[in-house]
Amino acid sequence: MEVPEERSGARRRGRTTLLIAGAAVLGVVAGGCAGYLIQADREPTKLPSLSQPTLAQAREPAPEPLSAAQDRRVKTDGDLRKLLLKKPAGTKTAAWLSSVDGWLSLPAYADTYVKPGEAFGDAISGEFRRAASVGWTKGQADFEVRLTQFRQEETLAASDVTSGDQYWAADESATRSWTLPGTENGMVYVHDKPDTKPGYLPQYYAEAHAWRGDIVVDVWVYDTKPVPKKTIMDLAERQMERL
Repeated sequence: MEVPEERSGARRRGRTTLLIAGAAVLGVVAGGCAGYLIQADREPTKLPSLSQPTLAQAREPAPEPLSAAQDRRVKTDGDLRKLLLKKPAGTKTAAWLSSVDGWLSLPAYADTYVKPGEAFGDAISGEFRRAASVGWTKGQADFEVRLTQFRQEETLAASDVTSGDQYWAADESATRSWTLPGTENGMVYVHDKPDTKPGYLPQYYAEAHAWRGDIVVDVWVYDTKPVPKKTIMDLAERQMERL
């Protein structure tokens, strides 16, 4: 994963804060010296009595903790699989899924990329935490929804990974794209040119990529006929609503 400019900017902000703090310390030292010289020329000032009236303490109730519905971290720190869309009734569980019992291991996650070795290293440096996916088949169409969560203690991997996915999706020829409603930067893509191989039916596909907090949302639809915008958009919107 190439380090984006935003990450470098976040690290530089820490250094700027450090320089400003150093300047403040120098200002305090200089001001203290000047104050000492002025005070040395003045007559002593009588100190007030140590006995002071008791001040009444404000008694306000402590704020109520956020409920599980309001605190997003309660939701996303739980079972990630429960946040996935449910397999629609009347569809078949996808036999091609790499996940086991809904969980996608780090090696399996990396293996979904063109260069698994590089993807594995990128996931480690990006503080990969866990991933879960669900998939189903309906007729000739295949569907997959994946959630990938990062620790984000040192890097903002969720936004970086999403930006990379969007870059490659937009780079495909004969591609139409739309913003994903309800998100700041989620995108939906429909590829109108199918993949073709001798002996195989043509394969059309559509995809959506977005992120929220520390979670990346990926949605794919594959079919032997063009994928309608409504199909991929509806799946992506419903998945984002669950986060």
